[in-house]
Amino acid sequence: MLLMSWMLSIMKIRPQKPSPIKQAIYECGFETLSGRWSQFNFRFYAFALIFVVFDVEVVFLFPWAASFGVMSATFGAFVLLEMVVFVGILVVGWLYAWRKGALEWS
Repeated sequence: MLLMSWMLSIMKIRPQKPSPIKQAIYECGFETLSGRWSQFNFRFYAFALIFVVFDVEVVFLFPWAASFGVMSATFGAFVLLEMVVFVGILVVGWLYAWRKGALEWS
């Protein structure tokens, strides 16, 4: 029953009469300069992926740093060791990418 209601909702919600204007590319009110698919350098993707990985690292590191004073009284070195291992794995990955030349733009 859930599947049928899902299928019916898709059939009712989707556009019934697509037109060329609805399928046109929108670029800030100007005429489009190129087609829909344009090639770009893979380095942009790799750079963005590395940024996301280290940004997520900060997301995990911040709560640990904010509550380390409270946790160090009970867990002490264990909590510190966990974070050292976490950061160490990221540093090893960063060094590997650096040695392979993944961070070079040329």
